[in-house]
Amino acid sequence: MAEHHEPKKPEFGMQAALIIDRPVVLVGMMGVGKTSIGKRLAARLCVPFADADDEIEKAAGLSITEIFAKFGEEYFRDGERRVIARLIEGEPKVIATGGGAFVNGGTRALILERATSIWLNADVKVLANRVSRRDHRPLLKGKDPVTVLTDLGKLRNPIYAAANLHIRSDTAPHMRTVETILKALSA
Repeated sequence: MAEHHEPKKPEFGMQAALIIDRPVVLVGMMGVGKTSIGKRLAARLCVPFADADDEIEKAAGLSITEIFAKFGEEYFRDGERRVIARLIEGEPKVIATGGGAFVNGGTRALILERATSIWLNADVKVLANRVSRRDHRPLLKGKDPVTVLTDLGKLRNPIYAAANLHIRSDTAPHMRTVETILKALSA
């Protein structure tokens, strides 16, 4: 179900890696590691973490797959925009979005205006390997992941490029990506 992670309290003598004054929103394709990296980044920044997909499921009382099946993608995207708007308000936090969130013009404008957006990008083969581990992605149901991700990338990557920061997520441990993000945020 929905997870909202409170910030970890720094241990004695330990400080946050960086102080942020606005939300950090991770965008990018499914399988790029937004949730996994986001949790680790939030811990390093000593701020809460929120997964937009988990929050949507909590608000709707349905899984993402069920929302898509019952109401369609347009309905889902409208709810997603509202949930992300709510998550952006209040104290700074790290927010992982769904792969299509930033593609929605209204959601993208909101993120660009009120948060620091980070595009996590990876090669299609890396993404396909990651998404093939679980069977919960509505856009991949019964389809070849490489084909779907290649086609989505052609459409979405030019839009993701509007994000404030661009970070590669490859096969290295996610903490390496977190370190790259921290360097980019402090630059």
